[in-house]
Amino acid sequence: MDPHPETPRILEWLASRTPEMIRLLEELTRLESPSTVPETQEPVFQVMVRELEKLEFQVRRLSGGETGGQLWARPERRVRGRPMQVIIGHVDTVWPVGTLELMPVVREGERMRGPGVFDMKGGLVQSVFALRALRELDLEPRVTPTVFLNSDEEIGSPESENRVRHIARRAARALVLEPALEPVGKLKTSRRGGGRFEIRVKGLSAHTGLAPGEGASAIHELSHLVQKLYTLSDPERGVTVNVGEIRGGTRPNVVAAEASAVVDVRVRTSEDGRWLEEQIRELAAGIRVTPGTTVEILGGVDRPPMEPTPGNRSLWAASRAVGRCLGLELDEGMSGGGSDGNTTSLFAPTLDGLGAVGDGAHAVHEYLDVTQMPERAALLAGILLLPDLRVGSATP
Repeated sequence: MDPHPETPRILEWLASRTPEMIRLLEELTRLESPSTVPETQEPVFQVMVRELEKLEFQVRRLSGGETGGQLWARPERRVRGRPMQVIIGHVDTVWPVGTLELMPVVREGERMRGPGVFDMKGGLVQSVFALRALRELDLEPRVTPTVFLNSDEEIGSPESENRVRHIARRAARALVLEPALEPVGKLKTSRRGGGRFEIRVKGLSAHTGLAPGEGASAIHELSHLVQKLYTLSDPERGVTVNVGEIRGGTRPNVVAAEASAVVDVRVRTSEDGRWLEEQIRELAAGIRVTPGTTVEILGGVDRPPMEPTPGNRSLWAASRAVGRCLGLELDEGMSGGGSDGNTTSLFAPTLDGLGAVGDGAHAVHEYLDVTQMPERAALLAGILLLPDLRVGSATP
């Protein structure tokens, strides 16, 4: 599938707008917006509303219960019957309010630093300018571009996931603004899925000096379960199990009546996700090493992996051709973490990592390469100009 012939002109236009992109990036990054403080996210949403309305998008703010809600935007003037594509991003960051004092927004040569500048304020800026380039150059996509932004992606999209699913079911493709992979800027064509389990063990307390034999140590039983959990890891297969938190007991001289562990799991395929969940749940039904204890297991593998589906591979191939048209030799990779792309990939061809190029997501050295912002915005714009790539589509 050949890219749109006007694609190189998009990069020329965007290269001259680099100072404007940097100004918008600085504005957004100075608006701290942690996932857990919903009121801080509204200013970021309002900047995005302002920018999208300038492009004559119809913007709706969708309220949240415990989060800052979402934003849904689509062109005011649309051709009836055309398929729809969605640009997906988030306004929340992992950084608490006050981080700007320790990580101020600063420009250091080619790098811009600040909390959330890479994940993903830069991606938001690039999406605005990609859409702006199409408008200014009078290039109308044959697949209607829409925008969906949430405020809870960094905590697993608990409130927005259902809306992400609803939109993805209707979309010809989903383009995710998560940062590119590694400083070389790989696109994310697959992601590991994962989940969280809580292992709760109940035993029987007793005085360790007066009647130790009358107790049943929940900690002792949990220690054996933890060892069994680690045997399920298979890094070569892409299956990892990590016991990240353990709690239990009350005093050193009391046999522990309760103990618990929180377990993080990651998988490369849906099949491995089902297998791992079965293996973990079977631990509760097994014979107890410590008589008198019981085991309860909560949670599950709740984020499916983003796998290399035929639709995803087709979108990657077409996007790589767009990159070559822009003078970019794109590479791909797998991310160990999850995003809303894991969800959209269940229903629509998905390409992730279309946001900023840089490094240090969730780390104190977080930065964005400002010199690559025009290229990445042009890449997104070029992908938006692609026709509907779905097999059997009637779209020309």
